[in-house]
Amino acid sequence: MSTTTIDPALDLFAEIERLKHERRAVVLAHYYQDSEIQDLADHLGDSLDLSRKAQAEQDAEVILFCGVHFMAETAKILNPRKTVVLPDLAAGCSLADSCPAEALRAWKRSHPEHLVVSYINCTAATKAESDVICTSSNAEKVIRSLPADRPILFAPDQNLGRWLMKKTGRPMDLWPGTCLVHVTFSERRIVDLKVRHPQARFIAHPECDPAVLRHADFVGSTKRLLEFVRDSEHQEFIVGTESGILHSMHKAAPNKLLIEAPIEERGGCTSCSQCPFMKLNTLEKTYLALRDLTPRIELDEALRLRAEIPLLRMLAVSA
Repeated sequence: MSTTTIDPALDLFAEIERLKHERRAVVLAHYYQDSEIQDLADHLGDSLDLSRKAQAEQDAEVILFCGVHFMAETAKILNPRKTVVLPDLAAGCSLADSCPAEALRAWKRSHPEHLVVSYINCTAATKAESDVICTSSNAEKVIRSLPADRPILFAPDQNLGRWLMKKTGRPMDLWPGTCLVHVTFSERRIVDLKVRHPQARFIAHPECDPAVLRHADFVGSTKRLLEFVRDSEHQEFIVGTESGILHSMHKAAPNKLLIEAPIEERGGCTSCSQCPFMKLNTLEKTYLALRDLTPRIELDEALRLRAEIPLLRMLAVSA
């Protein structure tokens, strides 16, 4: 999407506010978005929070989703009669890309007795092949809700799956997917950092490698990491997740020291803890998406209905 049609004199924040009222639009944004997008959102959250907000949204005619493609698809699944727009359609997800629906379908055929639990970081078509969806916030609760005598296929994040197996004691067959951000954190450099900051608590997202998670003082979803920093009596934290969350953490706990967890040194990369897909959404693209109501998320209705079933099961478990 070109930004060359934008008048440079425009106050984009004011224009977005004006268009929200004009379009009867609500802006949902993930914690991994740029800080300026987080600040203009009507609702800011992690995948579970935003799914709930999308499900509960009654008055808006337009949902502008500042996140990645699978998140906007989820909003459309739950709001078929609303216009759902995403600032940049190229805002994808390495996990979603790793588990195409046809591949999951073949895996299911070879394990016909298994229940399929899919992490929400997957496409609508992959959700449609699943028995129930989970997020990192509710995954443990979802797994514990399933019949003990049914084996489980878990897709697509193998690190989250391993963490859940450890937490629940439930064996699962795991799809070999990973998040391109969370696997970049360096165990060696984190250990060195903990030595240099002995008072710091290391907190990490369960999408991180097991070798990294074993050093964590707390493991949790994006929202739970934020709450841990806000509520903890400790004053220093090493944060092992996508760096966009630091903006909300600083706002929630302005007097605490937040240190980005170090990544593996890869050709001088200085932004490897940032999701390149999340960062495709910009203030300019957000304005244009609301102005033009494009790019829109469109779904085949039969597919949408199939994908809705496991999502609603998840939300019922999480109620």
